[in-house]
Amino acid sequence: MGRPVNHDHYPDAYIRAILGEAKVVAMVGASANAVRPSYFVLKYLLDRGYRVHPVNPGLAGQEILGCRVYGSLAAIPEPVDMVDIFRNAEAAAAVVDEALALPTPPKVVWMQLSVRNDEAAARAETAGLKVVMNRCPKIELGRLSSEISWMGVNSRTISAKRAPQLKSGKFQKLGLRQTFEGSD
Repeated sequence: MGRPVNHDHYPDAYIRAILGEAKVVAMVGASANAVRPSYFVLKYLLDRGYRVHPVNPGLAGQEILGCRVYGSLAAIPEPVDMVDIFRNAEAAAAVVDEALALPTPPKVVWMQLSVRNDEAAARAETAGLKVVMNRCPKIELGRLSSEISWMGVNSRTISAKRAPQLKSGKFQKLGLRQTFEGSD
């Protein structure tokens, strides 16, 4: 059984553990529209090595960024570690119930920025799942890896590590495993 957490403040270690342990993510409400937040979060997670299964009944059978889109969580052919919800707070309740009904429920339910449903969170936690609400995994990955500080944003993390040097002509990214391996 999961231990309820304070959903007004998540310790960095809680978020870091979730993002470090999750490998397979179901993104409910994924969009094929390149200007939608779900699209660039999907792209970011793929670029960071996560296997992402977009879920959108209106796009089922199509592909987004090379990933097959499924019409429901139950249609995904493998267990998922985390369900990332890009739906409103009211719709999040049904998504949580669908996740809990899976033969192998996920370890985590993550509700995106502005999405908070305390009753659904309580059901998930009672079933042993970890829950994050009103947060974005892309932002949290960037903040915890200090990648976000490259853009001048205060990541609220302090490190004695030397800032990475940009390799000529290449894109650069950090991940939690590279940056925080062995720390804490």
